[in-house]
Amino acid sequence: MKALVATGGEALLEELRAEFAAVEFAVTGPADDKAERVRDADVYYGPPLSRQELRAAGRLRWIQHIGTGVDWILDLPELVESDVVLTNCRGPHADPMADHVIGMIVSLAHRLWEMRDDQRARRWQTRKYDGRFVELRGGVMGILGLGDIGEAIARRAVGFDMTTYAVDKHPRTAPPGVADVWGLDRLNDLLAISDWFVVAAPFTSETESLIDAGRLAALKEGAYVIAISRGGIIDEEALVDALRSGRVAGAGLDVTAVEPLPDDSPLWDMENVVISPHASALTPQMWSGRQEIFKENLRRFLSNQPFLYVCDKRAGF
Repeated sequence: MKALVATGGEALLEELRAEFAAVEFAVTGPADDKAERVRDADVYYGPPLSRQELRAAGRLRWIQHIGTGVDWILDLPELVESDVVLTNCRGPHADPMADHVIGMIVSLAHRLWEMRDDQRARRWQTRKYDGRFVELRGGVMGILGLGDIGEAIARRAVGFDMTTYAVDKHPRTAPPGVADVWGLDRLNDLLAISDWFVVAAPFTSETESLIDAGRLAALKEGAYVIAISRGGIIDEEALVDALRSGRVAGAGLDVTAVEPLPDDSPLWDMENVVISPHASALTPQMWSGRQEIFKENLRRFLSNQPFLYVCDKRAGF
């Protein structure tokens, strides 16, 4: 049996070869001909395969995606319709992403990016900030999508004395730190009460442009918007209009519809927007956690046991 590993480098390869002696491991990098290397692989671990690479993979039985979001399969109907099992690495990303959300919220509430600019310019302007901060205590956080990321965010919000509500495609009993979980039919209700609205849902045909001009108009006036899961869920033109009008007080964006964010996007120059380059989860612990998921699933594959984190290919998550 052959496994193609397209991430982790030699260190991971050594660990895999030491534990799984019966498996032939091959490695590939950005400069390699992945289509040729995946041709006789039974297992693939790494970033998404292209259509050309997927078509070359005649023996492939299982793909362990390196990340969490698998919306890229929506453009690969041949994978969706195939018998190839797709698993993802959900879990290790949630804590650093939740930390990042809180960091963006505090930065927006206390204008930390502006203070950084003042620091570099050696400006000491206390009066400039008088009355311009936002207290988090007593605020309402609304979360779209209460998966691992959403729950981790909600747990952190408790420490700031915020009340959290969520909407989810599959509403359930509210976990600790969440006041209530509603179905998507109550999204406008959530928007109307949210001081901080966080998008933590997967990108699917149902969530594409879900937060459009109409939804932003339903948002509590003066609220802040944070996008942490996937771009394309928020209509960015509508968001720009809402930011310019003051309807939305500010935004923190780790993801955008097009990545990298185009140079001509007005979001770059907006003083009430904090942007990070889809990097919120990138801690050493996240990478090692994802590798452990691959190892555990490889053990299960070899012993014919159920996988962890099997994705619904048709649903896209």
